[in-house]
Amino acid sequence: VAVPARRGSNGKMAAPMGRGSRGPEPGAAPYGNFPNYSRFHPPEGRVSLLPQGLLRSLFPAATRPLLGLDVGCNSGELSVALHQHLLGLQDSDSSPEPPGAGKELNLLCCDIDPELIRRAQQRIHPASISFASLDIMDSTAREAFLSSYLERFGRSSFDIGFCMSVTMWIHLNHGDRGLLDFLALLASLCTFLLVEPQPWRCYRAAARRLRRLGRDDFEHFRSLRIKGDMAESVTRILTQECAMELVCSFGSTPWDRSLLLFKSTSADPEG
Repeated sequence: VAVPARRGSNGKMAAPMGRGSRGPEPGAAPYGNFPNYSRFHPPEGRVSLLPQGLLRSLFPAATRPLLGLDVGCNSGELSVALHQHLLGLQDSDSSPEPPGAGKELNLLCCDIDPELIRRAQQRIHPASISFASLDIMDSTAREAFLSSYLERFGRSSFDIGFCMSVTMWIHLNHGDRGLLDFLALLASLCTFLLVEPQPWRCYRAAARRLRRLGRDDFEHFRSLRIKGDMAESVTRILTQECAMELVCSFGSTPWDRSLLLFKSTSADPEG
């Protein structure tokens, strides 16, 4: 069931609410909160691009559990798949790593849609994965929630962050300034950051879907100045404005989206 967005008193998009009955078509999800996202973008399309032993190579001297942050986790299928892959827990006889060969990873996964989070929480997943409903662009709610989570581990930041096909929705709903603030936030929170930016054609397709369904256009779509090659734009913003460096491009998914790994240049991985 797709969860429609509502309009607040100021006319701006508000967070999804309620379940509804049958709900509108999936294309009406203005925050990318598609109810069956993993059916048309399956997790294997991303995790298959990531090398075995990635966590161990990024944190060779780590002596304590690693902390991860997955922003825009939807209903959690990709979060769980990433967790399994990074820890070498996938069920594959051909895997060169024995089960459990990776590091211990506590993964906090958040999404703006409470219904998708409810679904994620109902799935079978390791206790080291936590799901929470959070509007990452709400600074008051974000700071209180993330600080509380980090304090549980005596930490002030995350070792690795995941931003998988989220940048477009932030950009469309919060404009150029919102995208810049979002990327700066992730860079300040994470030592490493894995990003899958949507290409510009996806922006146009999202806008067409809303118009076709008779919905209001994205507030910022026609005024965006950051456009064109979005993988290049995200890379430029993170490297030139957010004190990160591009470590590796893991190629493109079957739906032609780049998978980019960045590292903070202002902090070293804690060992």
